[in-house]
Amino acid sequence: MQAPANSGGVKVFYSPKMVADSGSFSPSASKPEWVVQAWREAGLPIELVEPGPVSREQLALAHERAYVDGVLDGRLANGFGNRSQAVAASLPFTSGAMLAAARAAIDGARGNAPFAGVAAAPCSGFHHARHDGAAGFCTFNGLMVVACVLKQEGRAGRIGILDFDEHYGDGTDEIVAWLGADWVVHYSAGRHWRSPAHAERFLAEVPAIVDTMAGCDLVLYQAGADPHVDDPLGGWLTTGQLRRRDRLVFEACRRLGLPVAWNLAGGYQEDRRRIVEIHVNTMRECVAVYRGSAG
Repeated sequence: MQAPANSGGVKVFYSPKMVADSGSFSPSASKPEWVVQAWREAGLPIELVEPGPVSREQLALAHERAYVDGVLDGRLANGFGNRSQAVAASLPFTSGAMLAAARAAIDGARGNAPFAGVAAAPCSGFHHARHDGAAGFCTFNGLMVVACVLKQEGRAGRIGILDFDEHYGDGTDEIVAWLGADWVVHYSAGRHWRSPAHAERFLAEVPAIVDTMAGCDLVLYQAGADPHVDDPLGGWLTTGQLRRRDRLVFEACRRLGLPVAWNLAGGYQEDRRRIVEIHVNTMRECVAVYRGSAG
């Protein structure tokens, strides 16, 4: 059964303006449309909300302004290695969706309705982007853009970035260092975990990892699909283990009273249905944990 687009549920910040043909191996610019449709077809309780774009000034809180203008004006390459104007037009909405989800998670945490304190942005392509350049299919670091905007707005003084993508979020660390942002708590699983032999130990430690973010005003969670054992750029967690990972994150955030805004992060399997299945499972676990927020 297909759920109505705005029937109430987990707030999902999505716009067709986020979608573009990247002309590359990475599906991240096309994936938002696939995943939202799959969530609806699965009958999951989601509420679609149209996000607005971030401004150039907001992007420049985490990036050199010359780099921001160069990419958006088509003079510098994006994270996909081209100067596509379609990609450039989508990028402010990608970070805008993450920002809208973060604001909604913070605002919702003040209530006790079902799905309070959680929101999703079906986007990716953030954590390799540096303050002055693109890398690894990432153009603008929407995680750090959002953190900086929320800090500027006074909505959050301390922000956790929980990055469970396959790869090390080196761009995030670079921007944190460039800004001297000691108010960001960043954990990138790709820096520490890569072996199937360590999968169960990793899962056992997830609650403790989330505990390091206790006291933050918000957690930005990258629920990466690329650690899957069959991913050509990954290879250490099964479908079931990825689903357990997500449940453990949501349970720990709820236990600590941490608002959480989450996104899709990587996934590169040739059969896109395999990638989408992982993201559907993340939403299933989010719904299972937060459906009873009022109780």
